[in-house]
Amino acid sequence: MDITFLYILLPLIVGWIADFILGDPQRIPHPVVGFGKLISWCNKYFNRGKFRMLKGAICSVLLIGGSFFLMYALLQQLYVLSPILATAFSTIIVFFCLAGETLVREVKQVFLEVDFSLGRGRQQVARIVGRDTSGLSKKQIQIASLETLSENLSDGVIAPMFWYMILGVPGMFAYKMINTLDSMIGYKNEKYKDFGCWAARIDDVANYIPARLTALLMLLAEGKLSLFSFVKNYGKMHASPNSGYPEAALAGILNCRFGGPNSYFGQVVDKLYIGNNDREITLEDMSLAVKLNKKVEVLMILLVIVYTIAVQIIFNS
Repeated sequence: MDITFLYILLPLIVGWIADFILGDPQRIPHPVVGFGKLISWCNKYFNRGKFRMLKGAICSVLLIGGSFFLMYALLQQLYVLSPILATAFSTIIVFFCLAGETLVREVKQVFLEVDFSLGRGRQQVARIVGRDTSGLSKKQIQIASLETLSENLSDGVIAPMFWYMILGVPGMFAYKMINTLDSMIGYKNEKYKDFGCWAARIDDVANYIPARLTALLMLLAEGKLSLFSFVKNYGKMHASPNSGYPEAALAGILNCRFGGPNSYFGQVVDKLYIGNNDREITLEDMSLAVKLNKKVEVLMILLVIVYTIAVQIIFNS
C-alpha cells in the first residue's frame, strides 16, 4: 500500500475513532473556542455603523481563507520535519473537527431526563437547540432533539469528512470555521442580518452537497431507498436550504413528523411539517436514530477510502 495513502486515511480513521470514544474534550483547548473568540472580536468592532454587509463579507472570507492557508502552511512545514509528526498532528485536528459522539450522548440524556420530569427535559434539550424550550411538551422536546441529531450528523460529521475528502485537513479546518461563523452570526435578525449575511450564504454552499449526501447515506444505511421521493419532497419544507434533507430522511425512516411552530428569540416561527405521521415518539426511536448515525458515519468513512483509492489510481496511472 502506498505510504501517501496511509498518511491521508490514518488521520481520518483514528480521529473518528477518538471522537467515538472520547467525544468533545472538556479540559483540552479546542480550536472552535479560538474561532469563537476571533468571530466575537470581528463582531464587536465591525458589526456597527455603515457597510455592515461588506465588513461581514470581508471578515468571513478572511477568517475562512486564513484558517485554510494557516493549516496548509503548518502541515507543509510539519511534513518537511517529519511525515509521522504531520500525520499525528492531522489526526488531532480531525478529532477536534468531528462532533458526532458528544451530540449523541446529549440526545440520549434528553430522553432520559424528559422521562424523569418535563422540567429536566426542557433544561437538557436547551443545551443543544436554539429555540425557546420553556414551554415545550415532552413530544416537542423529543422531536427537537432528534431534529438536532439529524442536522448535526450532516454538519458535525459528514460535512467535515466530505471537505476532508476534497481538500484534506485544511479543508476540514476551514469548514469548521464556516460552521462556527454561521452558528454565531448567521442569523436573519436585526443584529446579524447584514453582518452575518455572507457567513450564512457560505455555510449554505459548503453544506449543499453534504446535507443531501447525509440523507442518501441514511437511506442506504437502513435499506430504504424507496423513501427517496419522500426526502426530496419534504427536504424543501425547511427554512434552511440544507437542514431539511437529513431531517426528512430521519422522519421518513422513523415514520414520524418533525417541524411545527416553535419560539426563537421571543418570536414564534411557524415551521412547516416534515412528514405526516403525527405519532408519539418513543425511546426506541432515539435508539434507532443513534444506531443510524453510526452506520452513516461508517459508510462515509468507506466512501472516503474508495474516493482516495480512486484518486491514487488515477494520479499513479
